[in-house]
Amino acid sequence: MTNTKNNVRSIVLCALFAALSAVGAFIKIPLPVIPMTLQFFFVALSGILLGPRRGLLSQLCYLLVGLAGFPVFTKGGGVSYVFEMSFGYLIGFVFAAFVIGTVYRKLESRGFVGMLVACLCGMLTNHFFGCLHMYLLSNFYLHSAMSFWRVIQIGSITFLPSDSVACLLTALIASKVVPLLKRAGLV
Repeated sequence: MTNTKNNVRSIVLCALFAALSAVGAFIKIPLPVIPMTLQFFFVALSGILLGPRRGLLSQLCYLLVGLAGFPVFTKGGGVSYVFEMSFGYLIGFVFAAFVIGTVYRKLESRGFVGMLVACLCGMLTNHFFGCLHMYLLSNFYLHSAMSFWRVIQIGSITFLPSDSVACLLTALIASKVVPLLKRAGLV
């Protein structure tokens, strides 16, 4: 009975964070190439609160729901979304949640500092996948030559301030919420 209860809890939490990532896609500040959203905040929370495996699963669920055609991404959904400049960040969310959860679990400091370090590692992971996809799409599909340095300027440096704030907020909120959830036996 306990395994069934834990499995149901895991499924519900993964679905919840997939839904929160979808909601975060629509809270946005429009920018020329890639809009700024609250998605990374929810990705980071999923990594810290759910751990590496369930955090990854929650973001993979979000990605697959969007690719299946449900309009949960910032500009809609469907398989053709792989040709959007921002798609690499969506792939990056899956790996970022895993990295955040893994780094957080391995650090000795499980408080604010540990959470912040884990979130920053996840942010860099997400930026890597976003920039890599943008570079490959620009240079090999769109045939509009863009240097990797230019891609980093557009796809990473632009978002460092907002994503760093998201990391700070995530670490601040999670450092208050995690002890409460542990006392309640939810994590």
